[in-house]
Amino acid sequence: MPDQPSTRSDSQDTTAWHALSAQDALQELDSQAEGISDAEAERRLERYGPNRLQQSQGRPWWRRLLEQFNNILMMILLVAAVASLGLGHTLDAAAIVGVVVIIALIGFVQEGKAEQALDSIRNMLSPQAKVLRNGQRQTIDAESLVPGDIVMVESGDRVPADLRLIEAKRLRTEEAALTGESTPVDKQLEPVEADSELGDRTAMAYASTIVVQGTARGLVVETGTRSEIGRISEMLRGVEQLKTPLLRQIDRAGRVLALFILGAALFTGLFGMLVHDQPLGEMFMAAVGLAVAAIPEGLPAIVTIGLALGVQAMAKRNAIIRRLPAVETLGSISTIFSDKTGTLTRNEMTAQSIWLPEGEICIDGVGFAPEGEFHRVDDGQASESALDLDELPALRHFLKVGVLCNDAELAEEDGRWLIHGDPTEGALVVAAAKAGLDARELRGDHDRHDAIPFESERKYMATLHELDEEPRLLVKGAPDRLLEMCHRQRGTEGDSVELDVKAWEERIHALSTRGLRVLALAERTLPNLDELSDEHAEEELVMLGLVGLLDPPRDEAIRAVKQCLAAGIRPVMVTGDHAVTARAIAQQLGFAQTERALTGREVEAMSDAELEDCILEVDVFARAAPEHKLRLVKAMQARGGICAMTGDGVNDGPALKRADVGVAMGIQGTEAAKEAAEMVLADDNFATIAGAIEEGRKVYDNIRKTITFLLPTNGGQGLAIMLAVLAGTLLPVTPLQALWVNMVVAVTLGLALAFEDAEPDIMQRQPRDADAALLDMFLLWRVVFVSVLLLAGVFGMFSWILSQGGSEELARSGAVNILVTGSAAYLINSRYLINSSLSWEGIFGSRPVWIAIGLVMLLQLAWTYLPFMQMIFGSAALGLNHWLMIVAASIALFLIVELEKWVLRRRDRHSQPAAASDPPQVT
Repeated sequence: MPDQPSTRSDSQDTTAWHALSAQDALQELDSQAEGISDAEAERRLERYGPNRLQQSQGRPWWRRLLEQFNNILMMILLVAAVASLGLGHTLDAAAIVGVVVIIALIGFVQEGKAEQALDSIRNMLSPQAKVLRNGQRQTIDAESLVPGDIVMVESGDRVPADLRLIEAKRLRTEEAALTGESTPVDKQLEPVEADSELGDRTAMAYASTIVVQGTARGLVVETGTRSEIGRISEMLRGVEQLKTPLLRQIDRAGRVLALFILGAALFTGLFGMLVHDQPLGEMFMAAVGLAVAAIPEGLPAIVTIGLALGVQAMAKRNAIIRRLPAVETLGSISTIFSDKTGTLTRNEMTAQSIWLPEGEICIDGVGFAPEGEFHRVDDGQASESALDLDELPALRHFLKVGVLCNDAELAEEDGRWLIHGDPTEGALVVAAAKAGLDARELRGDHDRHDAIPFESERKYMATLHELDEEPRLLVKGAPDRLLEMCHRQRGTEGDSVELDVKAWEERIHALSTRGLRVLALAERTLPNLDELSDEHAEEELVMLGLVGLLDPPRDEAIRAVKQCLAAGIRPVMVTGDHAVTARAIAQQLGFAQTERALTGREVEAMSDAELEDCILEVDVFARAAPEHKLRLVKAMQARGGICAMTGDGVNDGPALKRADVGVAMGIQGTEAAKEAAEMVLADDNFATIAGAIEEGRKVYDNIRKTITFLLPTNGGQGLAIMLAVLAGTLLPVTPLQALWVNMVVAVTLGLALAFEDAEPDIMQRQPRDADAALLDMFLLWRVVFVSVLLLAGVFGMFSWILSQGGSEELARSGAVNILVTGSAAYLINSRYLINSSLSWEGIFGSRPVWIAIGLVMLLQLAWTYLPFMQMIFGSAALGLNHWLMIVAASIALFLIVELEKWVLRRRDRHSQPAAASDPPQVT
C-alpha cells in the first residue's frame, strides 16, 4: 500500500471526508468496496493504533487511601486517638491510629482489587464490528478497525468508528453523544460543503452514534482519538462506580450507629463521674473504649468486597454486570420476561419444512452444515426417496428468493459451518445450499438494486433484484403480516391465482403446532422501478410459500426454568413468533401456564387495568413488539412484581430501562440494548439469568451474614464496658484490647463469610422483598441475642479468673480470648442464618472459614504469650484450665445459637405449613 499523505496522520482536519464523494474517499485511503485484506489491516493497525479512546484516569492511589478515612466511624476513632494523646495516653493513641490505618489499608487494597475486577468486566463489554475483509463478511472487535475498512451497520448498532457512507438504505442515526440533539438524523451519500456543521454532515456516520433505522456500509476514515468523539474527548459509558444503594444504606446505618455509640459513650462517662466519682481522665478513656469497642469500622470495606466478589462470580458465569445496584436487585426478581429465540432456544435455526401450493416438502439435517435431502410429504408421512429439484421448479425458485432477500452468509471455518448474520436468515441459505444453490454466486448473478431492511414495526424485509430479466420485488417476513400484504398466490402451473387465506392460515397453524418458527416468502413484478418504498412492498404481493424453522429449546434452559419455578420466579416468554409455536416451545421448556397465549394485538386492545388483571395468569406473549414489552413490565410492576426483561434490539431500550433489571444479549444484542441494560449475557442464554439470580441471592445472603456476625462482637464488647462503668467495677476489656479484637475479627473472621458458597436451598426460597430493610427484626434479634451471650461469656470469664485469685491482666486476657474464640464459634453458626450448622458440612464445609479461624487463633496465641504483645496490650499468659474453660464456653455459645435456630425453624414450619408447596403470588 502506498503511504498516505503525511498531513493525514498529523491531523484529521486536513481531510474533510464529508466533502469527498464515496469513490474519492476510497481512493484517498487506497481501499475498495470489498474491503482490505487481513495483512493490510495488520499493517494499518500498527500505523494508526487501536480504535479506542483514551481511558479516563482512575482515582490515584493516594486519593483512594484518603477516602478510606472519609467515614464517620473512622473519624470518631481518629478524634479519640487525638484526645487520648492529649491526655497523655500515648500508647492508646498509637494503638488506635495503628488499627485505623490497618483497617484503611485493607479497604484500600480490596477496593483496588474491586476496581480492577470492574475494569476487566468493562473490557468484556467492548463492542464488535461487522466488516468486509478479503471480500468476506467478518465480525471483529471494534478496537481492531483501521482506516480503509468497510463496515456494515444496521438498526440498533453503535457506529464503531467515523464512517464515510458508501451505501445507505433508509439510514437514520441518533447523534446525541456528539451534538446533544436527540432527534435522529437522516443520512444520504452525496458529499456536502467542507465547512458544514457537524450535524449537517449527512454523508458521515460518526463513532458512538446509534443507528435507529436502516442499514449501511461505510468506509472507516478515522479511528480512536482521531474520530470526532475522540477529538472532543467524550468517553463512552462503562460500568458504574462502587457506590450502590446497599452501601448508601450501610453508610446511613453507620451514621445512626455512630450517634448512638457517641450518646452511649457520653452517658457512660458522665454516669461514672457523677454517680461513682470516677476521675475525668479515667472516664474519658472508658468512653473512648466503649466507642472503640462498639464501632464496626471494617464493615463498609467488607461489604464492598462482597459486592465485587459477586460481580466477578457473575462474570465467570457469563453475566456481565454494568450497574452494581443490579447485584442487589437480582435477589428480589419474581418474574423474568425472556425472548425465545437464542435465549430459551439454541438459535441454531434449521429449515425443516417448506409448504408450497403444490404441497409440503420436508428437509433432512439439523444445524448449519449444508447436508440433507428434500422429501415430499403425503398424508403427514415423508417419502423415503429424495426429491429431484428439477421435478419441482417452484421449490428451486422459492429457495432462490430466500437467498436473495437475505443478508446472511454461510462459511466453513476450522472444519465447522458457521452463519455470519441472522441465524433465521442463515437457515434459508443452508436450505438453498442443500439444493446446490450457492448464495454468493446467486447474489452475484442477481444484483440487489434496493432494499427495505427488516424493522420490528413492519415485520418484513424486501429487496429489489433483476430476476428472469425483469425487476422483481422479493419479500420475506412474518406469515400473518405477509398474508395481509398478499392478494394472490403462485399457482401450481407457475401463474398467479386468487389467495386462499384460510388454507394458508391452516398451514401456518400446522407448522406452528410442531414448534416451528414460520416465515413466508412473496414476490411482485415491478417494471421501471429503481427505488423501493413501503407502499411498493405492502400491496399486490404474490404468496410463494412458507418455511418452518426448527430452533430447539436449550437443555440448560429447561433445567433453569425448573429451577426458577422452584425459587418462586415466573419465567414469561415474550416472542415475535406465532402463538401456537410459542406455546409449543413453552410447553417443552416446562413453563407453568401454557394453556393460553396472548398476542400483541390482544395486548394492544387491552386497557392497562385489564392487562394488570391477566399479567399473572399468562406466561406466553406472542407476536409481541418492543412497545408491548414496556406495557408488560409496567403491568407487572403495578402488581408489585420485581422483573427482569431481556432485549436485543434498539427498540427494546425503553422496556430494558423500565425493568428492575434490564438484560441485554451480548452476542445478538445491539449496542443500544446493551447501553440501556443493567446486565449483559455474554452467551445469550436464559440459564445465565437464573445463575445470576442465584449469585445475587448469594451475595446479599453473605452480606447479611457478615453484618449479623460482626455486630454482636462489637455489641458484646461495648455492653461489657458500659455495664462495668455503670456497676462501678473494673473494665473487663481495656480500650486497647477492644481495638485489638475489632482488628483481628474484621481482618480474619469478618472476611470469611464473603467467600461463602450459596446455601443448598437458596433457589428454593421465595424472592426477597426489595423494600425489606437490610437489618430486619430477625437480624436485630440475632445481634442482640448473641451480643448478650458474648457479654455473659466475657463477664463470666473475667469474674471467674478474678475469683480464682488471678490478676486483672490475666482476667482480661481470658475475657479477650473468650470474646475472640466465641466469635469464631459464632462464625460457624453464621454460615447459615436459619438452617442448621450442626453437621459435618455445616462445621467443616467452608475452607475460608477455617483458614480465618486458624489465623485468628495464631494471632491470639501471639497476643497472649509474646512478651512485647503483653507489654503493649496488658495481656498475660493463660493456663491450660483457662483454655479448657474458653473452649467449653465457645462450644456452649455455638450450641445455644443452634438451639435458637431450631426453635425459629420449628416456629416457621408451624406458622407456614404450605409455604413449600404453594406457588408464589404477587398482588
